[in-house]
Amino acid sequence: MAAITKDSTEESNSHVNTSLPTKGGKTAAGKMGKMAAKRGPASKKVGKIPGKLGEKKRHKKRKETYFIYIYKVLKQVHPDTGISNKAMNICHNFITDLFERIASEASKLAVYNKKSTITGREIQTVVRLILPGELAKHAVSEGTKAVNKFSGSK
Repeated sequence: MAAITKDSTEESNSHVNTSLPTKGGKTAAGKMGKMAAKRGPASKKVGKIPGKLGEKKRHKKRKETYFIYIYKVLKQVHPDTGISNKAMNICHNFITDLFERIASEASKLAVYNKKSTITGREIQTVVRLILPGELAKHAVSEGTKAVNKFSGSK
């Protein structure tokens, strides 16, 4: 913390004309002296320390969402189309729900088959069970393509 000297307080009050009398015949210098005496020594305010000493400032906890990924896919499919916050939240909730269903079903399937690992095969089977008809076929083909691309990059 920087110490404040008499010179710095005089500089900050230099804009006040101390020689002119104010109401009641007192000069501004006399008034300033009384005000300073009431407040105590002049001090510079440096940012407040939150709570107790040593306590860290709380930060907002980050919420993980699929917003940026939904937006990127939208721009790939329809570059000139936007999306409202309400629609974005609906898409986010849909994706979250679908992933939770797939994960829980894949877990059950692994338990039924006495396996301790969920592999791509379990995920593929679950997708066929959860998604209807043509949608399941497209999802399986896209998933297979993504897994092959990932395996090839290693």
